[in-house]
Amino acid sequence: MVMDFEFRKQVMDYHQGSDVIKYCYQCSRCTDNCPVSYVTDDLYQYEYNPRANILAALLGHKESIFSADPIAIWGCTVCDTCDEVCPQNIELTEIFTFLKNQSIENGEGPDFIYQQARAIFDYGKAIPSQSGVERRRESMGLPEIMKPDVDEFQSMLKNMGIDGKLKEEGD
Repeated sequence: MVMDFEFRKQVMDYHQGSDVIKYCYQCSRCTDNCPVSYVTDDLYQYEYNPRANILAALLGHKESIFSADPIAIWGCTVCDTCDEVCPQNIELTEIFTFLKNQSIENGEGPDFIYQQARAIFDYGKAIPSQSGVERRRESMGLPEIMKPDVDEFQSMLKNMGIDGKLKEEGD
């Protein structure tokens, strides 16, 4: 496994300077308390393991992080449980967000992320409105769900450069 020193430095610098994260002593509290790790342990082919992700990042193992199963970095739901239980007060979710951003920056994000981003870009929300749901809401006397201003939303995303990160079908 190749150590990418520049990637290691980026990870360490991203997290409040390089001193804090060096104190991760791999106690595994983050993994022991992670709800995603708990669920993926038995139900999925790959166990989400925050401790292993931090270790790989600290060792500069960029290729192993980004070539692993997508759940390796995309499993984090940013619930902050790992941040709360870390005895060294390392904000692990910041590092996981950095890894996700690097994945997209390198064009290596998993297909499901691009599909979800495309839906948000096209409809202004993650799950498009469905006529059946709208009819049920109406029959129950519930108010109509406010429709997002898709043009304004797309304009904001374009200004942020997000539209350039979206992959088209078949990419």
